[in-house]
Amino acid sequence: MLASRLIAFVILVAAIGWIGSGMLGRQDERADAAVAPAQEAEHAEPRFQVATMEAQAGDHARTIVLSGRTEADSRASAVARGNGIIVDLKVARGQQVEKGAVLAVLSDEAREAQVAEAKARLEQRRTELKAKLRLIERGISPSLDKPQLEADIRAAEAALAQAEAEQRRGTVTAPIAGTVSSVPVSTGQALQAGATVAEVIALDPMLAVAEVAERQLAGIEVGDEATVRLVTGQTVPGRVRFISPTASAETRTYRVDVEVPNRDGAIPDGITAEVELKLAPVNSVRVPRSALTFSAEGRLSIRTVDADGRVSSVPVAIVEDARDTVWVAGPQDGSRIVVQGQDFVKDGQVVDVVQQPAANLLSRN
Repeated sequence: MLASRLIAFVILVAAIGWIGSGMLGRQDERADAAVAPAQEAEHAEPRFQVATMEAQAGDHARTIVLSGRTEADSRASAVARGNGIIVDLKVARGQQVEKGAVLAVLSDEAREAQVAEAKARLEQRRTELKAKLRLIERGISPSLDKPQLEADIRAAEAALAQAEAEQRRGTVTAPIAGTVSSVPVSTGQALQAGATVAEVIALDPMLAVAEVAERQLAGIEVGDEATVRLVTGQTVPGRVRFISPTASAETRTYRVDVEVPNRDGAIPDGITAEVELKLAPVNSVRVPRSALTFSAEGRLSIRTVDADGRVSSVPVAIVEDARDTVWVAGPQDGSRIVVQGQDFVKDGQVVDVVQQPAANLLSRN
């Protein structure tokens, strides 16, 4: 009996001890749980701070500036059409000429005699035909002779036309109206057919010729307005007249011709020119050049911060660039664009934001 009581007492003491240890453990856990947030808060790193600006989207009238040169609208060579010696040179460099004006006269080289001979032969054939027709009417000659005589007349007429054409080859005429730019011959010089007597260029209108890169070609259309600034200091308006459909094999650029009025001939051929083209407006946002970065995929981007302070990358396309700023398409109007610290944060990161006035950031350019 005593042994049973002793065993019961031992069990009771053990139970009380076990229960007490459990309560103390829970109290320790609650104490640890209360201390942990305080410790985490004490050791938590501060958020990275970035500067942002508010995106102000709008239509931007793009312009591109190209280097080029002036070029005469048309040019042609006045060439000798026959052999001979220049007996009368009627033109000098810088002279204005009309189309068809005589620039030089070559020696006759028996051309006039050939014309006289052809005329005499034609007259002879006509006389023979008249006489033969009278004989045919009287029945003396057969009527079958008439077609042959008529054919002889047509052959004589062709010979006369050929002789007169050869005679005209003794004069050299202007192929177009314009200004004589060069005269590489002189009086008394012997020429062969095809030799150049003078170069004639048409200066009105004048062309400003430039080369445009592939990525800019899509924004240019025939009829677009342009401004041409010459190295002489002149500034003249113009319009795009021609866009080459084929790229240069060497430069991979496309020729663009801008037509410029030049009624007084004040714009010379071949001088350096700067061509400014106004392209169709594009909805875009102006940002500091330094705001551009690359996404994790390697795409040109900017970084934005949402209302919760979370960073994300927005792919952009450059519409136009200036010295310190660029216009880009892609950001939404009103979005917060990271302008400082964008290279030190990544997508999904939560940051603290310091808002910067856009006017201050963009006033430098």
